[in-house]
Amino acid sequence: MHIPDGFISTPVAVVGIAAAAGSIACAVKATNKKMGEKQIPMMGVLAAFIFAAQMLNFPVPGGTSGHFVGAALAAIILGPWSAVLIMSCVLMVQCLVFQDGGLLALGANIINMGVIAVFVSYFTYKGIFAAMRGSKVGRFIAAGVGGWVSVVASALSCAAELAISGIVPWQVAMPAMGIVHMAIGVGEGLITVAVIALVMGTRADLLELQQPT
Repeated sequence: MHIPDGFISTPVAVVGIAAAAGSIACAVKATNKKMGEKQIPMMGVLAAFIFAAQMLNFPVPGGTSGHFVGAALAAIILGPWSAVLIMSCVLMVQCLVFQDGGLLALGANIINMGVIAVFVSYFTYKGIFAAMRGSKVGRFIAAGVGGWVSVVASALSCAAELAISGIVPWQVAMPAMGIVHMAIGVGEGLITVAVIALVMGTRADLLELQQPT
């Protein structure tokens, strides 16, 4: 999912950097308005957890592997704008310190995993949770589907960037990335549900931290 340098064209990279910078600026502004005292330490804790969890890979049929993204989890607990900041920080550290993802591709990676994944998962979660009238089971289903769709959406966004850059044809990039990440997304959904279940069992108040968007 992390795009290395040389895999997207310069125009796509520049647009990604500009879009990521704008998204982060909006996230800072929105988070400053809505963030309470309890949210500040939680942002750090979630960022550390997501960073560590992304280091663990799980096998996927077909000989490949996937890893936890965390966008859905961050969005569910702290809301989308705080999640954008958390994911952006994680991706920046991975890029600058561990060379996971290219420097010129950092903007695209932030857009894919830190913006698109966040908002798609957040609104999917909110919609399903509301449709199931806020039940406990509904929360788990919403979290699982939100986690799954976050991975698929970010993968398709990545595929689109590669296709626009002329690296891979659209008819190859979209199904290749989509099908593999549908399987990877199952792991994401299960991990998201497991963490939400743990939070509900120990600190259910954390799920009420976010302010209305």
